Amino acid sequence: LAGRAAGGLRHEVKNPATGARVGFVTEAARADVDTALRLAEPWAAAAPERAEVLRRVADLYEAEFGPIFALLAREAGKTLADAGSELREAVDFLRYYAGGAAGLAHPARGVFACISPWNFPLAIFTGQIAAALAAGNGVLAKPAEQTPLIAAFAVGLMHRAGVPASALQLLPGDGAVGAMLTTDARVAGVAFTGGTDTALKIRATMAEHLAPGAPLIAETGGLNAMIVDSTALPEQAVRDILASSFQSAGQRCSALRCLYLQEDVAKPVTEMLFGAMEDLALGDPWDLATDVGPAIDAEAQAGIAAYVAAARSEGRVLKEMAAPAVGTFVGPTVIKVTGVEQMPREIFGPVLHIATFKASQISAIVQAINATGYGLTFGLHSRIDDRVQEVVEAVHVGNIYVNRNQIGAVVGSQPFGGEGLSGTGPKAGGPHYMARFTRKAAPEGEGLAAVTMTLAEVKARLASPQALPAPMVYDLPGPTGESNRLTALARPPVLCLGPGAAAALEQAEAIRALGGVAVEAAGLAPAALAELDGFSGVLWWGDKAGGREIAQVLAARKGPILPLITDHPDAGHALLERHICIDTTASGGNAQLLAEIAR
Repeated sequence: LAGRAAGGLRHEVKNPATGARVGFVTEAARADVDTALRLAEPWAAAAPERAEVLRRVADLYEAEFGPIFALLAREAGKTLADAGSELREAVDFLRYYAGGAAGLAHPARGVFACISPWNFPLAIFTGQIAAALAAGNGVLAKPAEQTPLIAAFAVGLMHRAGVPASALQLLPGDGAVGAMLTTDARVAGVAFTGGTDTALKIRATMAEHLAPGAPLIAETGGLNAMIVDSTALPEQAVRDILASSFQSAGQRCSALRCLYLQEDVAKPVTEMLFGAMEDLALGDPWDLATDVGPAIDAEAQAGIAAYVAAARSEGRVLKEMAAPAVGTFVGPTVIKVTGVEQMPREIFGPVLHIATFKASQISAIVQAINATGYGLTFGLHSRIDDRVQEVVEAVHVGNIYVNRNQIGAVVGSQPFGGEGLSGTGPKAGGPHYMARFTRKAAPEGEGLAAVTMTLAEVKARLASPQALPAPMVYDLPGPTGESNRLTALARPPVLCLGPGAAAALEQAEAIRALGGVAVEAAGLAPAALAELDGFSGVLWWGDKAGGREIAQVLAARKGPILPLITDHPDAGHALLERHICIDTTASGGNAQLLAEIAR
């Protein structure tokens, strides 16, 4: 809170494009984190008042576009086009969550830690906070260490609009500040956007220190692919490949990382792509002519450059643009691969990998994409309707884009978030997100009961065919000529551990009522969870000691983050959300568009 900061290290914040000083930041010391936790309170105002304040924040964001653009360009290296889009997204989040506040059926959880990334230092930072505040929580906001100035400016506008200081406190600093928050039992939940490895570490520390069942809402990275077949329009494909790979210097979690080109068209498409790359202007993002800005800092620049250098030494670099000598720039680069399986990790920068394929190999490509374990974004360029249908039904990805680029999700129109190693869900900017910030408490039952179900019995139940509920499909708003559809389908079964058969049955019925699938497993030993596959979470209404043991076993598992649910479940626990966005004009004709024109 204002006037009570002890203060840690103070250092300069520099422009990654020029090296010039943008400002100073004093990081939060441990004493500041302790003070913030002691003074933090949920936002007790009624939902209509909270919504009105958040709408005032949105108005202030728009009124203060000049300083916001300057900070985004000079601190985060955003081009002015990207800065405009980011401001729009932040404002959309504020208004979308304000609109949903009155519809929440359950009370706030308490105080959330919101840990946001540097690549969307206003939009994601604001979205996390807005959802938590709209639900009535208090927030401890920890921005990325590279972008504290835009976070401070945003929090100042939120306080100016009427958000109480006790309900929103800013704690700038490095990962140590985040670690203090995620290991303190006074934190009721964590919203995190960043790397998958970091999310897994947060999950493990939460299992050790936070209350069992404290939610982690995580959006992480991906090995995002696009398939371009021989029927695609080359000009449209190249336009979308260019934007998906190199806009924002490739520093988007949704960015295209691996492009599959059908070998019949690979040569002309790559020639067109390489020619288009020559027209990209790299430089100071404050210049309107700039297309590609810098990597966020010298560490990121060095890591990307080392990766490119290794590929160059192997003779796999197909195209490489020169980078400015001043600043932390990396020239857009194209590298040859056999497929996504040859990529060791996500390269978070302007690096595109290209593989070629035969038409008969599309199914194998989709299997390879699914086998990575990630599932954030996917693009497809094709004018064969049956192929589009076949591929989008087979790929396990949260956001699918057909005949358009695969970046720039719009709040309320294209809810965003991945599955598998790419995130926990529910999708940000979607209908199920805000409920995760609330809780409908379940009665606490007894402790761990004697084992009544064996591991073999639960394995058999998980393996037995179960009738899947019909998916729920939502047509979402969007511009004419674009289709946006959200499908909510049942997740893999949720294990219902009770304790006791009656509680397990109640849990299972709650999941089924939401459209999900449940397996009753009352009395299953927590250690057995390490030996099971094919489930998406665990329900437990017993004592905290038993819950902590379950949480620790789940956190130690390899693979996706699986939740421990100690309250009544919400829709996001039962349902997996997949969104598909289709440019319906790209195939050469669209009845809806023609009807609109005829009017």
